[in-house]
Amino acid sequence: MAFSADELRVLRCALATALNPAPLQDEDVQECLRLADSVDEAVREADRHRAFLLADLIRYRRALPGSLTGYLELLQDALAAGYDPHADDLAALRALRGNATAAALLARCQVLAERSVRARLARVAQAQAQARTPVRAPAPLVPPRSAAPGPFAPVLPQRTRLLALPGGRGAAGDQGKGPKPPSPAAPSRPGAKPPEPGERPVPKPSEVFPPRRRPVPPPPAEERVAG
Repeated sequence: MAFSADELRVLRCALATALNPAPLQDEDVQECLRLADSVDEAVREADRHRAFLLADLIRYRRALPGSLTGYLELLQDALAAGYDPHADDLAALRALRGNATAAALLARCQVLAERSVRARLARVAQAQAQARTPVRAPAPLVPPRSAAPGPFAPVLPQRTRLLALPGGRGAAGDQGKGPKPPSPAAPSRPGAKPPEPGERPVPKPSEVFPPRRRPVPPPPAEERVAG
């Protein structure tokens, strides 16, 4: 891919802006966009040309040995474009090793094929090693307790102290012991027998026979006459 002098100027401007960001004028932005479109179109054109070249290479290889000259030329162009020779190309070149050009291309293609196989095996081994390696979760970033918290240190919630609630082990132990029997009532007077459960207590004489009220004497006769 070749750039013209104007395209090189736009490319330098774009690289300078990428290294040192700065506002660009509208005209410079439009030139960068046109250059990007031109590069994309050149890449697409190269892909189309490579596809046509590989299609012609396959067609000439099938027509061997009558298409020997055309096949060798197309193979050289394909190798220059980054083509990795296949097993069919190596077999065709071994059959044509009597030709000096074919013998030279065979040696070159064997080196390229061996290099391609080694790169492919290295990628497969790397992928398998990554699949076997377990992914470890990152450890939480918790500051040590002894260190003083900085201005940006995360504030951790303090632990709430546990309080004893009713119904715990203490209550269960008390329930296992059973309720305490009620203490017998002390006798009201010495020598009296405490009442048994379900028996009515004996009433006192003062409760059965209440005291009578004394009659009020009538006033004397002199006070009645005076009244």
